[in-house]
Amino acid sequence: MFLLMARLILFNKPYGVICQFTSEAGQASLKDYITLSQFYAAGRLDADSEGLLLLTDDGRLQNKISHPKYKLPKTYWVQVEGIPTPAALKHLCRGVTIKNYMTQPAEARLIDAPECLWPRTPPVRFRKHIPTSWIELTLNEGKNRQVRRMTAAVGHPTLRLIRYAIGHYTLRDLAPGGWHLLNVR
Repeated sequence: MFLLMARLILFNKPYGVICQFTSEAGQASLKDYITLSQFYAAGRLDADSEGLLLLTDDGRLQNKISHPKYKLPKTYWVQVEGIPTPAALKHLCRGVTIKNYMTQPAEARLIDAPECLWPRTPPVRFRKHIPTSWIELTLNEGKNRQVRRMTAAVGHPTLRLIRYAIGHYTLRDLAPGGWHLLNVR
């Protein structure tokens, strides 16, 4: 039996890059980094977010990655203002109300700043008297700007947002702007 292989790109999207191949008003886009054609993003990241973006040339795989019914977990590293209390983390885990919507339960925990972290350009603002901390947040859904709204709802605005993983795919060994091409069944 002959099985077709789909191709999947794991891309570490830098800050300021939009998740489309056509540029808008001189803003950096996917075509500034990915030279292959006929690939489409399976999900999105805002221009002010960084990290893992999956692209594929197979519509069924794109649907399986991005459609909410498959509930593929997405893990984020989130630098927030302040230091969340255990109660704030528990609230994130139970779900929070954002824009009249109750988010699904999530996994949230404080982490040390990731060792493999790269400097962001431009850098995150620094305030001498306000500490920052990092949360690892895993969601099974993906509403528009959801992570930012969730952390703000518990009193800790997001300063930097990096998607580390989608399902079992991760940023491991990918520098900002770098990508790997995989063949998948």
